[in-house]
Formats: sequence, C-alpha cells, structure tokens
Amino acid sequence: MIRRVSQAAALALSLALSAQAEPHPDAQRVLAIGGSVTEIIYALGQQDRLIARDTTSSFPAEAQELPDVGYMRALSSEGVLSVKPDLILSEEGAGPPETIAVLKEAGIPFETIPSGTDAEGLTAKIEAVAEALGVPEAAASPVAALKADLDKLSAAVGGGAPSKRVMFVLSLQGGRVMAAGQGTEADAIIRLAGAENAVQGVDGYKPLTDEAITAAAPDTILMMKRGANDSDHAAATEALMAIPAVAATPAARNGAVIRMDGLYLLGFGPRTGQAALDLHDAIYGGA
Repeated sequence: MIRRVSQAAALALSLALSAQAEPHPDAQRVLAIGGSVTEIIYALGQQDRLIARDTTSSFPAEAQELPDVGYMRALSSEGVLSVKPDLILSEEGAGPPETIAVLKEAGIPFETIPSGTDAEGLTAKIEAVAEALGVPEAAASPVAALKADLDKLSAAVGGGAPSKRVMFVLSLQGGRVMAAGQGTEADAIIRLAGAENAVQGVDGYKPLTDEAITAAAPDTILMMKRGANDSDHAAATEALMAIPAVAATPAARNGAVIRMDGLYLLGFGPRTGQAALDLHDAIYGGA
C-alpha cells in the first residue's frame, strides 16, 4: 500500500536534505571553526588537511599549533582569507554575518555543521563533518566510540538514584550570578548526566535574583575551569560563596561545587558521552 506523505512531512524532509553538507573530497586546506568540528576532524583521522582553526579549538593539544583566525563569533574576513582555505567547516553560530557573507562571496566552500546535544544529534554532527570532507566511511569508528560512551552513561543514569538539582554558574557579574536556564548547552549536559537543571522558567543564560537562587535550591553547583590556575578557581568559588543567597543553598552547605573544563563539558563533540559520564559521577559520587 502506498502512503501519502503530508505536505509538512515532505517539507521537513526537503529541508533536512538541503541542510546536508556537500562533499569536498579534494579539499586539502581546511579551516575548522568551532571546537567540536576540530575535535571531529581529528577523530576522523583527517587532521593533515587542517591548516588553521578558531580560538575555541583547543583540543587536542596539537590543534593549538595551527594558526588561529580568531573567535568564531567575531571573525574577520581578512584573517580567514589570509590562511587561504579551500574549505571552511563551521559550527552553527559563526559570525558576524557580514564576515560570513564576504567569505561566501569569495567563492570559498562554507559548510555549516548542524548542532546536536543528544545521541542522534551528536552522531549526525560527526557524520556531517565526514560527509563534508568526502570520507563518510571514516565516521564509523568515532560514532561507535561515542555510542559505547553513551551506553555506559545510560547504564549509570539508570541506576535509580534520586535526581539531583544542579545550577550551572557561568560567571559573576556585578555580584550577581549568571546562570544557565533552558535551551543552553549547560542545561543539555546536566540532563544528559541524569540530573535536573535547578534553574527553571528561564531561557538562556540570565542573571539571577537572590529569590531565584533560593527557589532553585541546587544540590550541586557546576562551574567551568578557566585556565589551570587553582588559586584563581578557589578565589572564584570564594566570591560565589560570599553571596548570602548562594551560601544558604544545599550545594554550598554541603560543599558540592564541581568544576570542569568548559570545552570538554560543553563542546558537544566526540567526547561528550565521557564528559556526561564524568559529570554524572561527580554529581552522584560515582567512581
């Protein structure tokens, strides 16, 4: 029996197909914009084709030896063109728009890799980079490794522990806590790790009032490591705990403050399964 496809379904399929990256098997001067794209290129074994990267691309360590064209959201056309790429692979959100327009007008193939924060989205991201590089078969190994990590995570999350409330603190601005609400990468990794975002009813990263912090009542506070200086991290934690509303939370009373490398935690690349498992273990006291 032939089924009729609805107009909406047909449109969705058309958009999905049009969003797929075009293959560029002959590209030998690839510029990666976005830490996850760079990590995926290394995971695919295609790093010899990389000639430059953006500031957010700091893993693996060898990537830092490549020329840096600047922060992905503040690129200059001159800086990008100076490295003479024959293919640009970018995470969503690169900009500013006028720079991207100039690069596309220059005739440089520019492929935007779709974002993804769940198992399907992460797999699609790896496969999209492999497709853009013209090596779709190379995605099999990193996808299998990701699946293995996610399977371990699923087993850990399914252990039956009561869900804990986690508040992700991005920064302190003027003595106020800038925290992650819904629709953020932090919210996604917290949920992936089997916990609950303590900040509800807020979209994006927003400063919280004392009342909002009290209502959030986090069991755990999650923060990013910024650099390798432990004394700086201790000072930042001390400044956070000096806020009375924060000091009164269950997390502060129990000393439950977790710090993790930001790119590892929020990069949503090949290491995300392991990062979420590490976060789960840190929250719930796993090995």
